[in-house]
Amino acid sequence: MNESTEIINEILTAIGVDTAYRTESLSLLEKGESRYLRDLKLNFTSTLTSEHLSTKECALLGLSVAINNNNIPLTQYFTRYAEEQGATAPDIAEAAGCASLLAANNVFYRFRHFTQKEKYTQIPARIRMQLMMKPVTGKEFFELMSLAISAVNGCEMCVNAHEDSLIKLGTTEERIFDAVRIASLVTATGKVIF
Repeated sequence: MNESTEIINEILTAIGVDTAYRTESLSLLEKGESRYLRDLKLNFTSTLTSEHLSTKECALLGLSVAINNNNIPLTQYFTRYAEEQGATAPDIAEAAGCASLLAANNVFYRFRHFTQKEKYTQIPARIRMQLMMKPVTGKEFFELMSLAISAVNGCEMCVNAHEDSLIKLGTTEERIFDAVRIASLVTATGKVIF
């Protein structure tokens, strides 16, 4: 067994996936004995901890991003990890709800931003957002998840709005940065394990 296969097996074991599992992209990295696999392993491991977020928050952020990205193995992994870190069923449901709600908002507000037509800003959105009003994970953390999902989905208007809300709530820029860093690394892992 070469080093690439060993690293892949370590990653898969950590995620709870059978070591025989391969996607086309994972096979290409393995066949080419890519040095990137070491980076992938370290990057994924770094999604589990933060100096500015609790391990429960890291897990819920990872879960929300995995759901947003339709990634079943990572959704299952982050669900288990969130539970191990003390997340309740309502916390986990809120991470799932946030991913779904922000998918709608990101499409809608990106459209408004792209077209830059005044008329579209005057027509009511008619998107229910009760989940945002009194989130079980708290307003600040829900905004953090919303920002992370908006960054993944590429909605500039939503990223700016959520970042502004977080700053007004007293969130540090380091905490915001770490949430987006985790979202980016969960997304990167999902490109080869899905």
